[in-house]
Amino acid sequence: MQAGYIELSYWQVGAAAILILVNGAISMVLKLGLERRLVTAAVRTVVQLLLIGLVLQWVFSHARWYVVVAMMVVMAVVAGVAAVRRTDRRYPGIWLNAILSVWLSSWVITAAALFGIVDVDPWFKPQYAIPLLGMILGNTLNGISLGLDRLGEELTGRRSDVEGLLALGATRWEAARTPLSRAVRTGMIPIVNTMMVVGIVSLPGMMTGQLLAGVDPAQAVKYQVVIMFLIASGTALGTVGVVLLSYKRLFNHRHQFRYDLLKKA
Repeated sequence: MQAGYIELSYWQVGAAAILILVNGAISMVLKLGLERRLVTAAVRTVVQLLLIGLVLQWVFSHARWYVVVAMMVVMAVVAGVAAVRRTDRRYPGIWLNAILSVWLSSWVITAAALFGIVDVDPWFKPQYAIPLLGMILGNTLNGISLGLDRLGEELTGRRSDVEGLLALGATRWEAARTPLSRAVRTGMIPIVNTMMVVGIVSLPGMMTGQLLAGVDPAQAVKYQVVIMFLIASGTALGTVGVVLLSYKRLFNHRHQFRYDLLKKA
């Protein structure tokens, strides 16, 4: 199949944007009160994507390793901050824990892809490095956010159980194991559910983009399989990492539960 794609004009993009009026109409009919938020979200979508398009154009035209790395650093930091903003209960150090977990897990998995699986030469080719990291980051921050949120809920709701176990002589790990396990499980459920129905219920974004660009379907499938496994690994590492770092913050070496550190956001 010959590669090729249909270029879209700004008029065509504008025509698609008009479809957001459907959402507005539903909100008005059902009195959902989402009209202003829909407009804000639509404007932010356009502005943010236009800005990132300009940035990527510049990065692609200045394909130097330090430019690509700087872009990747910014992406990782923003992802870590976004993960914490979605949580209801926070503690001192949660921002650092989230950024470290997002950063390390996503960069390790992206490095495995660039240096081993896809074997990009040179490794800092922006058309590979940035999209790969972006897809891994997007899913990893969701897992981290869900894991952190569930951990806060579990430790708050099961406070008496945790403190009771500690009072009876249990170690901090024995007392916290159930909340930690549930938090990790919650963070990993979305990617597991996605993998269960991928290709049946929906076609993932990367595969759809490649098909629209005229890539052979077999090649598009191979890339998507690789991406799904990279995302799953990144999500697992990031979620486990942030939950364990949170555990170290909230349970001290004297096997005490520092519930006083958990504050409502």
